[in-house]
Amino acid sequence: MCVTCGCESTARHDHHHEPALTPGARGFGVLAPATRTVSVEVDLLAKNDRFAAENRARLQADGVLALNLVSSPGSGKTTLLVRTLEALKGRRPVAVIEGDQQTSLDADRIAATGAPVMQLNTGKGCHLDAHQVGHAIEALAPLPGAVLFIENVGNLVCPAAFDLGEAHKVVFLSVTEGDDKPLKYPDMFRASRLCLVTKSDLLPYVPFDTARAIANAKSVNPALECLVLSVQSGAGFDAWLEWLEHASVGPLPRAAAMQSGVGA
Repeated sequence: MCVTCGCESTARHDHHHEPALTPGARGFGVLAPATRTVSVEVDLLAKNDRFAAENRARLQADGVLALNLVSSPGSGKTTLLVRTLEALKGRRPVAVIEGDQQTSLDADRIAATGAPVMQLNTGKGCHLDAHQVGHAIEALAPLPGAVLFIENVGNLVCPAAFDLGEAHKVVFLSVTEGDDKPLKYPDMFRASRLCLVTKSDLLPYVPFDTARAIANAKSVNPALECLVLSVQSGAGFDAWLEWLEHASVGPLPRAAAMQSGVGA
């Protein structure tokens, strides 16, 4: 189970069973005694990391750019994703993994664009893990050179600790959330390569200081790239597409990332 939130992880299972991709397929458990917390966490993350390494090797071998989209609920991930998929039609193959606790509402929106999509419902779980994602990759079979978007469950805590085999994490920060969010949830911003400040069309109506938000994010992760955009107005959208075009299919080595000013 996840020692951060208490949700059970499928990372303890092996790969000999059929994918469990239906709502409620994952259960939940009781937090282990405090004396076992450290060993449980290390064991859980180690198993997850092994599955993540398998996912990453497969994706990199096919030249697939895998992005783990993370944020609080309601930050605009799905709305931006729909617009992005429409813009990439005919330019680059795509595939989408949708993570939610319940329903297929977001997957239905993605499917309407014509993009192949797999819905993963986590039930009581608050994050995707590499084992689940590995099965979804097998089912989707992204084309060589594709962009695989993994829209994680809305949560800025646990997804920061769980590598899914992605090339990069992209963290969303809506202007409606407050410019101090990077300081409150530093692990997520530290783990990400790109920060998207979303819903910028609402800036005239909310007390959000964009410069302060970006400064706060960079105080946590100096190599973090930041883009400000709005799906409604289109501001910053071309810069996002350009970033996608040039993003590396594998995570940059830490030294190279720091030299280039890009987060790993």
